[in-house]
Amino acid sequence: MNIYVGNLTLDTTEDDLRQAFEACGDVASVKIIRDGVTGESRGFGFVEMPAEEQAKAAIEQMNEKEVKGNQIRAEAGRTKAAAPGMGGRRPGGSGRPYGGGRQGGGRPGSRGGGRDRGSRGPGRGRPRY
Repeated sequence: MNIYVGNLTLDTTEDDLRQAFEACGDVASVKIIRDGVTGESRGFGFVEMPAEEQAKAAIEQMNEKEVKGNQIRAEAGRTKAAAPGMGGRRPGGSGRPYGGGRQGGGRPGSRGGGRDRGSRGPGRGRPRY
């Protein structure tokens, strides 16, 4: 089970988090989310525990517990939903990640048109606002 852990201090390490949660059961993985540019902690992370019963007990025990000077927040992690418009097959589509069907296809700004380049001509398709 995936557990979201928030309100971490910037100097909390994955080992610190692992040690805190191992008191509640087996920990499969720990990931602290970091800024892509600076590499600095963003103040939250995820703990993966294979046994759901242990994970639920860990959430109960660890929520509002102090870790490295901060009172952390622990709750069941949400599953990551696919972001809309990020490619992949769509019902009724051409199956190509960037179009390629009757809409003009290709990435906007690339050769081959795209939805934003007006490849359907004036007065056709959806109105432009």
